Amino acid sequence: MSKIKRAVLSVTDKTGIVNFARALSGMNVELISTGGTAKLLRESGIPVKDISELTGFPEMLDGRVKTLHPKIHGGILHRREDPSHRTTVAEHGIQPIDMVVVNLYAFEKTAATPGVRLDELIENVDIGGPSMIRSAAKNFQDVAVVTSPTDYDSIADEMSKSDGELSASTKWRLAQKAFATTAAYDSAIASTLERVSVNGDLALPSTSGFPRALRLHFNKVMDLRYGENPHQKAAMYSDCAGKGVANARQLQGKELSYNNIIDLQAAWDLAQEFEEPVCAIVKHTNPCGTGTGKTLAEAYKKALECDPVSAFGGVIGVNRIVDGNAAEEMAKLFLEVIAAPGFDAAAKGKFAAKKNLRLVEVDNAEQQWILKNISGGILVQDADLRTLQHSELKVVTKRQPTPDERRALLFAWKVCKHVKSNAILYARDGQTVGVGAGQMSRVDSCRIGAMKAVLPLKGTVAASDAFFPFPDGVEEIAKAGATAIIQPGGSVRDQEVIEAANRFGLAMIFTGVRHFRH
Repeated sequence: MSKIKRAVLSVTDKTGIVNFARALSGMNVELISTGGTAKLLRESGIPVKDISELTGFPEMLDGRVKTLHPKIHGGILHRREDPSHRTTVAEHGIQPIDMVVVNLYAFEKTAATPGVRLDELIENVDIGGPSMIRSAAKNFQDVAVVTSPTDYDSIADEMSKSDGELSASTKWRLAQKAFATTAAYDSAIASTLERVSVNGDLALPSTSGFPRALRLHFNKVMDLRYGENPHQKAAMYSDCAGKGVANARQLQGKELSYNNIIDLQAAWDLAQEFEEPVCAIVKHTNPCGTGTGKTLAEAYKKALECDPVSAFGGVIGVNRIVDGNAAEEMAKLFLEVIAAPGFDAAAKGKFAAKKNLRLVEVDNAEQQWILKNISGGILVQDADLRTLQHSELKVVTKRQPTPDERRALLFAWKVCKHVKSNAILYARDGQTVGVGAGQMSRVDSCRIGAMKAVLPLKGTVAASDAFFPFPDGVEEIAKAGATAIIQPGGSVRDQEVIEAANRFGLAMIFTGVRHFRH
């Protein structure tokens, strides 16, 4: 190990940089900095040299050139154990640089700005930062490269305990992180520019569809105990946006399992379909009960009534902060996970005795794409975010649905979208009654949905995620006691299906939208 005597600091994200620089200065590290970073440190009373004092050249070309200089990269890249390297840098008056603290222009943030100009987008392509990071990471034996504010405290602590030195293992860990940082940055630039077309001086999303090359960058959040089964290994990764299930905050309970997380996502997605308070209870990715109400407690009771047997050991998703009243009801049942935007103090108190129950706070993050692995590749599709417009509803039967039926049909349609195909859902307004999920034939889903119902089916409505290929499904639904159906339509036998609905006096709405979920 060698003592860190000189550091270059040039950061876009200035979180924690003042305290870190102060700690380095307190250990007699000479600080060299650029532009806004140098100004901030100087204003904070920390001694710092401008980069131009080291290079002998001013920052130029509107900041495009400031660290691209032999006295910077030579100071970083020369190998301290190599006599010829030491001789060369001495001949040219190049001083060693032992630490590089750099993070990069916020390219992705700029790219996400509506109406961003092309020149602004291009100016946020960092050149000097990645170059310094790569130089330092390449020479990790001699130089520490720091790319994340989250590492500042641990680095300062290690240096304070070792007379200003960092271990070889720490430098290697930082170098690995640095190479990952520049790889992700380059990937973000390439992926963004590939999807941009130029209209005058504006950078607009391209209409060419999916990117030619799919570049993904995720950081590991945690290793999981195992995957779907104990013999399968598993881990969870995050896109680092800070939201969504992958970045949720677990407040209590055992660690989440692979299956917990899959069900948690399913329950959370269903809950986000509704504006009114809703509770979705999910088992093996299918909703076994969904209810809306004026309060979460009411919504939960209605959801539980649908199938209390299947709800045992289920996962709950809600779209409101869980309060004490809702928590009191939920605590009566064995549950694996409750996912919510938050839990108030009363709810946390109610759940405190249930040590294994996982409470998870989620900040919603709408998924853009759905990815599925196939052998030798991957499938990509847009997320199914299609909402139903009232103008799209087409009543195709002689009888119009009543206002109560129409409300129930729209509720059932939202929930049915989240049931595995072939999906049939029986419901009343604000409450599921029977769920037929994942069957090979639609008529079997009709029968199973009715068979699973513990609440009366008379007067319910039914939703189907895809068209009825034959009238037999409508016949089963009528036999069960439902009075109205909502479905996409589009079958070659639509007329036969409509005639069957008319025979039984059912009202039927076509949506023109299919919601397969495989």
